Amino acid sequence: MDAVVDARREAGAAKFAPVTRPSREDAEAAVRTLLLWAGDDPSREGLIDTPKRVVKAYEELYRGYTEDAGEVLDRVFEEVEGYGSIVLVRDIPFFSHCEHHMVPFVGKAHIAYYPSKGVVGLSKLARLVDVYARRLQTQESLTAQIVNAIEDYLGPRGVAIMIEAEHMCMSMRGVQKAGVSTLTTEFTGVFREDPAEQARFMMMVKGAR
Repeated sequence: MDAVVDARREAGAAKFAPVTRPSREDAEAAVRTLLLWAGDDPSREGLIDTPKRVVKAYEELYRGYTEDAGEVLDRVFEEVEGYGSIVLVRDIPFFSHCEHHMVPFVGKAHIAYYPSKGVVGLSKLARLVDVYARRLQTQESLTAQIVNAIEDYLGPRGVAIMIEAEHMCMSMRGVQKAGVSTLTTEFTGVFREDPAEQARFMMMVKGAR
């Protein structure tokens, strides 16, 4: 099991290994180039400070590259009076950016797990979503990364996740179909082994609306 965890962590580290970042000045120059490519004049009054604002915004939008899931899930509470049933955090809002077109996709994540060694603070699951959402992503990868992190760092008896999101690359461009939702799910442990547990998760997520 430890070898599997180590392999997952090494794979994750390789995927998001530090890269040589250009200077802030280089990044701002790139924004000016894109403004010219779009057909506008980056030297006009309304755009003159846009490159600085865009680079500053990127630091916030993509801060997930500087955050670590292990630090988010580093504290587990073991004194829970023997509680071992399902823990569900529902309707976690998030936004991310499609790695194919760099336009947003926005939605909600629903995460459940069966604790084994203890529970993690509920806000930590919301923070974990942001660690991975605030990177260039696909919804499928985002779903898997969140599950793998919970598996690796909490060692639960099972994890279930559902993500539903609208992708602006489908709403704003291409087929231009606004309002279409994409749904992804992933199950491990008892959720994967027992269809009744999957049904319970789905009922808890969708039931009380």
